[in-house]
Amino acid sequence: MTNTIKLDIMSDPICPWCYIGKTHLDKALADTPDHPFVIEWHPFQLNPDMPRDGMDRRAYLEGKFGGKEGAVRAYAPVVQHAEAAGLKIDFEGMKRTPNTLDAHRLIHWAGIEGRQTAAVSALFQAYFVDARDIGDHDVLADIADGIEMDAAVVRKLLASDADEDDIRKRDAHSRSMGVNSVPTFIVAGKHAVPGAQPPELWAKVISELSAAA
Repeated sequence: MTNTIKLDIMSDPICPWCYIGKTHLDKALADTPDHPFVIEWHPFQLNPDMPRDGMDRRAYLEGKFGGKEGAVRAYAPVVQHAEAAGLKIDFEGMKRTPNTLDAHRLIHWAGIEGRQTAAVSALFQAYFVDARDIGDHDVLADIADGIEMDAAVVRKLLASDADEDDIRKRDAHSRSMGVNSVPTFIVAGKHAVPGAQPPELWAKVISELSAAA
């Protein structure tokens, strides 16, 4: 297929629905290797007011969902959908909820090197499967190294405020366009597809786009 179509994805690396949504999309793309999509990931912080060094995850969840039982109830559908998608999420192992500004900076820098999706995948793996703190600069530098970026350069950038304002502005821009939850997928700059859609929906979208092309 020669015609390419932009697929913009608003996402946050600590959003379980984003992880599930990406997994569904990946399956559909793998089933249609000649799909038309060119993918770009965009920053959207679920918790823009999170302290810069993050906070205890249990305290965060109980504060957000009104106690332990509320948190368990809120996460029940996540667990169910993750299992259905074949994902193992180590909720027990996660000790901190990070501020994701630095993770979004890493995704941005990875994009400049053509490794954006690899960075997103590695961040999801680190947070949800390996239960690592993706707000920690050592962890982010290690992730960068794992996707063949220069960890020393990334570490130096993380120690500065490089691109922080840019990430905040892009996040604010998405909100001003009406995006209020993630994942949100924008097809060809005009059709918004919210939520972790099943692979079948993506297969249908791809087939309709191919027919139109």
